[in-house]
Amino acid sequence: MPKKAIGKIEKLGVEHFKKPGRKLYLVPLLFSGGKSEKEVPKEYLAKVKIYWDEAERRLDDLKAKIGKVNKLYHELVGTGGEKGLKVIKNLNERSYQIARKFFQKEAVLEAVENPDLVKESIDWARCLAVGLQSGEALGKISQFYIEAVQKREEFIAKKIDKTLKDNEIGIIFIREDNNIKFPSGIEIFRVYPPILDDIHRYLRDYHPSP
Repeated sequence: MPKKAIGKIEKLGVEHFKKPGRKLYLVPLLFSGGKSEKEVPKEYLAKVKIYWDEAERRLDDLKAKIGKVNKLYHELVGTGGEKGLKVIKNLNERSYQIARKFFQKEAVLEAVENPDLVKESIDWARCLAVGLQSGEALGKISQFYIEAVQKREEFIAKKIDKTLKDNEIGIIFIREDNNIKFPSGIEIFRVYPPILDDIHRYLRDYHPSP
């Protein structure tokens, strides 16, 4: 399914987006500093603030033009409701603020992850981060990590397919480089503020001082 830029809403016409069917707004997760904010370059944090402000405005605009949001999903969150919101708050303050706002407007926060698969993928990632010296060990652990991530993504796709009902609208906060194969019956809208390209360039060119 081709990617759809949210900025093209006016160009296509609002009626196009009011067609019956399940819709999912995909919002890339960006690290917003949190407790480590003092260690993060201020220039990056400023760009990320602009990103989240614009993402929130676009979601509000979509709600006004297309309809209310019914379901919320967030990567790494394996529990729903109020407990899930508390988990999101510890993960990312800005995605939490947006999720909480829609939650308070009667959107349901669904548990979208399998906690065991999340723990497994994190553990394999930690193994890779220690700097393995054996090529064979590196290859095996890399494969274990890839398989765990694939299982997670398959679980997420199935959970969304099961919980997002006919003609409902959902939001998912998830890393940009995911490989989730969303069900063909769900129309995906990628919320992609222009500054995201600038952030990509910054991260590519940034070299911290020794």
